[in-house]
Amino acid sequence: MKKKTKGPGPAAWLRENKWTCVVLAAAVAVLLAARLLAAPVPVQSDEPENRADYESASVDQILSDSTEKDPASDNGYRGEQLLLVTVRSGDYKGQQMQVYNYVGPLYGGPLKVGDRATVLISTYSDGTVNATVYEFDRLLPLCIVLVLFIAAAVAVGGRTGVKSLVALAVTLVCLFGVLLPSLMKGANTLLMTFIVCAYVAVVSLTIVGGVRKKTVCAMLGAVAGTALAPLFGLLAQGLTRIDGLRIDDVEPLLQLRQTGTPIGLRGLLVGGIVISALGAVMDVTMGIASSLSEVHAANPELSRRELFRSGMNIGRDMVGTMTNTLILAFLGSGFTLILYLYSLGLSPRQLLSSAYVSLEVVSGVASSVGVILSIPLTALITAEVFTREKKSGKSA
Repeated sequence: MKKKTKGPGPAAWLRENKWTCVVLAAAVAVLLAARLLAAPVPVQSDEPENRADYESASVDQILSDSTEKDPASDNGYRGEQLLLVTVRSGDYKGQQMQVYNYVGPLYGGPLKVGDRATVLISTYSDGTVNATVYEFDRLLPLCIVLVLFIAAAVAVGGRTGVKSLVALAVTLVCLFGVLLPSLMKGANTLLMTFIVCAYVAVVSLTIVGGVRKKTVCAMLGAVAGTALAPLFGLLAQGLTRIDGLRIDDVEPLLQLRQTGTPIGLRGLLVGGIVISALGAVMDVTMGIASSLSEVHAANPELSRRELFRSGMNIGRDMVGTMTNTLILAFLGSGFTLILYLYSLGLSPRQLLSSAYVSLEVVSGVASSVGVILSIPLTALITAEVFTREKKSGKSA
């Protein structure tokens, strides 16, 4: 009978992965400190204030319903409903309320008895309470979608899939817990975005690959590629004379700034480029570094130039698909507006001169440039690191 081979014990695992543990411990400390610095300072007031709460509620009864399909809006619904609901969360949990559900083709939708909805409960300083339906409660459906995503990642990726989910969680914490609060407090948009993205790249690659030579090479290549994307973005922004103030949906942020919130708007375009390029840059750099690590292990006698050339050959196969991925992602996010502009029958010059199309082109191209240039940088760094031992051995 064959004996089952046991994995390394905790002590052996710690010895083998001590630098990974050190880097991750330092990363946690940095993240906690950054979160404390970015956290908003609560403003306390003794005076009663108007309050708006978004709570879950279930529909008990439809008191009136005037909704009907509108053929002009592709059979979208219009009208309103008066509903009797029971609040399921918050200070008013268990209470029944009559609420209006306003329905249009671009917002809301008719509800049925038993449906869950998110209701906006407005509590005024004089004690008056008013409630309306905000939207269908999508918390449970979204949780189901996330569970399916997690199950697929674990089933296909195994331990690596679990590590990638942890890295994704760290990314979300950094974006929503550090980056956004920092921007709301007036931090430099471009600089803060780059710092957070560089941190995410280092930590994510450490979680997935540990502190190994190939991972360090991928980290350096990812940080370099993430730095090159905004540099090209700034160049393109200057040439096309557009910036964050021309981004779609920036008007609410402009109003927020006018009320005293010191958020930097002009850097939002290039900051978005950095974030959008980050995932593809990490994917490419890790792929190049891992491949060259295997090539070097199979043939340790390869020179730095030969190893670099192998990395470039591998990278060229990635360029086409990654570039298409980024460009199509940007075009897909604005597909409805692109369809609208196309329907107007605009001339090519008029279309390309529009701020929206220019924004999409600059964003997609600048992100792709960051990915493309990270390939030779990662190949050069990896070739240098993996052939250095051979040089030192010969010189000895």
